Amino acid sequence: MSTPLRWGLQGGLSLLLATILNLLGLPAALLLGPMIAAVAFGVSGAGIRLPRPLQIAAQGVVGVMIGQTVNPGIVTTFLHDWPVFLGAVLSVVVASNLLGGLLGRMGALPGTTAVWGLSPGAAQAMMVMAEEYGGDPRLVAFMQYLRVAVVVMTASLVVRVWAGIHLSSAPSLPWFSPVAPLSFLLSLGVVAVGVFLGKLSRVPAGTILGPLFLAGGLHATGHLATPFPRWFLAIAYGLLGVAIGLGFTREIIRHALRALPRVLLAILALIAFSAGVASLLVRFLGIDPLTAYLATSPGGMDSVAVIAASYPRLDVPFVMTLQTLRFLFVLVAGPPLARFVATRFVAPGQDAGPPPEAPVPPEIRRLEEEVRTDEEELD
Repeated sequence: MSTPLRWGLQGGLSLLLATILNLLGLPAALLLGPMIAAVAFGVSGAGIRLPRPLQIAAQGVVGVMIGQTVNPGIVTTFLHDWPVFLGAVLSVVVASNLLGGLLGRMGALPGTTAVWGLSPGAAQAMMVMAEEYGGDPRLVAFMQYLRVAVVVMTASLVVRVWAGIHLSSAPSLPWFSPVAPLSFLLSLGVVAVGVFLGKLSRVPAGTILGPLFLAGGLHATGHLATPFPRWFLAIAYGLLGVAIGLGFTREIIRHALRALPRVLLAILALIAFSAGVASLLVRFLGIDPLTAYLATSPGGMDSVAVIAASYPRLDVPFVMTLQTLRFLFVLVAGPPLARFVATRFVAPGQDAGPPPEAPVPPEIRRLEEEVRTDEEELD
């Protein structure tokens, strides 16, 4: 098939699944539908990839959407309960590293690969770190994308079933509400400037954090009050879902099938532990249970933001404050913590990852072939 035809089929299947999931009342259907369709295309070897500028633009739009939920009360909440925030962040990060170390101890995966793969958030940064310290970046990519997919689906089901929030409970927003052209262009400008500043900072996920902080500052001071229209956000959600789904390739799956049951079990254990931390936030801070669950959920920050924003009655600023704080902690303390755990949990007979082999000179290779030939003749 030609590339345009493959993209057309991807778009059609994404639209169909998003519509079905939306009719079923599943939250974040506009993200889940394209993601499931893209997983099918990626694993089947369709050979298409979402252009990087489109993915960055979608992340920037979601960042601005999140930033427009920010209010000055976030800082007050954090300062008032900062020990609880830090405790929640630290406990989830430590649990993810210990579970990764346990996978390495069981021999399911090399020690560093398992630890990097379960680290919550910063998927691209974790893949780079894993390759630098002897892990297998393909397996890390598989674990990171699988964790995000499982967290997105689990969180959506929790919103739909456990919390009892139905589609009819969500506000019925018009798809094509009137938008002032100047306000729309201003928001697009914030996306562009925020993405530029994020890339300039060289911080992983800066393309979502830059727009988030910039839009948050403008919104908190009353300079960016008009939200994006629903149809525009739907496009951004769909692009994010496609970007996540196409990360699952046949090669990654082939390398990970043997360890899949144990990896899934570790991911579910991490989600369950995060839910336990959320119950403590409900008990000691009086946070809404669903808000606490999404805030501690070990998934992608942009995906959790899409789910949380689906229902404005949730405390989206609280969710994103905890998610952002944990993300920043992983960037700073994640690498040394992962190395510390990996060096103590590597299974006997394994090392943390084989060092790269030095290239063999052609002369040595030729001599080895001659010796091998002589040995075969003698035999």
